[in-house]
Amino acid sequence: MLMIYAHGQKVTYFLRPIWESPPEPFKIIPHYYNENVTMENLCKLHGWKVRETPRRVFDAVLFSNELDILELRWNELSPYVSEFVLLESNSTFTGVVKPLYFKENRHRFRFAESRLTYGTYGGRFMKGENPFVEESFQRVALDQLIRIARIENDDILIMSDVDEIPSGHTINLLRWCDDTPKILHLQLRNYLYSFEFFLDDKSWRASIHRYVSGKTRYAHFRQTDQLLADSGWHCSFCFRHISDFAFKMKAYSHVDRI
Repeated sequence: MLMIYAHGQKVTYFLRPIWESPPEPFKIIPHYYNENVTMENLCKLHGWKVRETPRRVFDAVLFSNELDILELRWNELSPYVSEFVLLESNSTFTGVVKPLYFKENRHRFRFAESRLTYGTYGGRFMKGENPFVEESFQRVALDQLIRIARIENDDILIMSDVDEIPSGHTINLLRWCDDTPKILHLQLRNYLYSFEFFLDDKSWRASIHRYVSGKTRYAHFRQTDQLLADSGWHCSFCFRHISDFAFKMKAYSHVDRI
C-alpha cells in the first residue's frame, strides 16, 4: 500500500486504459470568417445575432517563462481585449524556485500596461507533491486576480495556456455576437517547436466563457461539448533557446512523463 501511495500518479497512468473510457466527440461549430464580410452577416452565418455594442474581453493566463509567445499572444489579441490578467509565481508546478520572468521583462509589454492586472503568487514548495496540486492552487489564485480586475457578468473570459492563442477574429466574433454558447472550447492548430512544424488540429483545451459571478472558475479541462472550429494556434515548446526547453521540461505538471 505504501508503494502505491508513493507512486500513485504513475500507477494511475499505468491503469488508465482499464478505467478510462473514450470521451464523447465534440459538437463542432463551423467557423466562418472573411475580412470583407460584415459582423452582422458573420454572426448570422453562425446562427447568432449581432449586438449593438461588443462585450468586454478578459484574457487571463498563468505565466511561467514564455516571454516570446506571450508577446505574440498579446499582440494578436490586443485590439479586442479590455483587460489582460497575468499571474506568475516564484515556483514552478513541480516546486522549483524560479525568477519572476514577467516582472523582470515588463518593459517589453508597455503596449498593454494600461490594461494589465498583474499579480504574483508565493509558491508552497511541497517536495514530492503531485504537481497538479500546486497548479490547482495557482488557478484558484488566478480566479481571485480575475475578480480584482473587475470582471462583470457576461464579460468574455479567455481561459487558455499562454501558448494556446485564439485568433483575433475569433475573439472579435464572440464579443460582437449574441446567443453564443455560455462556454465554448476552441479548436486550435497544433504546432511543435515552431510555427513551421504543423502537427494536427486536435488542440481543444482553450475555452471562452461568458462570465457568471460566483460560478465561473478558471480551469483547463473539458467543460462543454461545444467546439468552435479553426479558432487559433497552439505552439508547444516553441522556444528560441535550449535552456528554455530544459526549464519547461522540469517545470510543468506532466514532468513524470519525461
